[in-house]
Amino acid sequence: MRKRKKKGKSHSTRPAREGPPSWIKYSPEEVENLVCELARRGYGPSMIGIILRDQYGIPLVKQITGKKICQILEEHGLAPDIPEDLSNLIKRAARLRRHLEEHPKDYHSKRGLQLIESKIHRLVKYYKRVGRLPKDWDYRSLITQLSV
Repeated sequence: MRKRKKKGKSHSTRPAREGPPSWIKYSPEEVENLVCELARRGYGPSMIGIILRDQYGIPLVKQITGKKICQILEEHGLAPDIPEDLSNLIKRAARLRRHLEEHPKDYHSKRGLQLIESKIHRLVKYYKRVGRLPKDWDYRSLITQLSV
């Protein structure tokens, strides 16, 4: 059992550099066009970053263009209505809710649903404060839409 509160250090760290790496052969305009094309195909921002890294050899879009993927998508009107992390949590909660309809005595999953929904409420509060979600956006109304 862990006695200390210190977290581990096994994650990777991003390079501390300002400009793009020397091996990149794409211009900022080409990278922006790639991001927009992948968004039109239906990929989310995180999947766009993975595809650019794995298939095109672009480690970080921000180093090349000076803008994050979400900023590029917002400029071109391709940004999703709900932020990606929030939509992923909502999908998880919906899956867990369906599971609990079939298995109502699964108390561990009930607790997991409570934790997921508390994360959703915290994120919604943050995104309303920052302005990414409208002030009248409500998670409870979304639940009733999904259950109908």
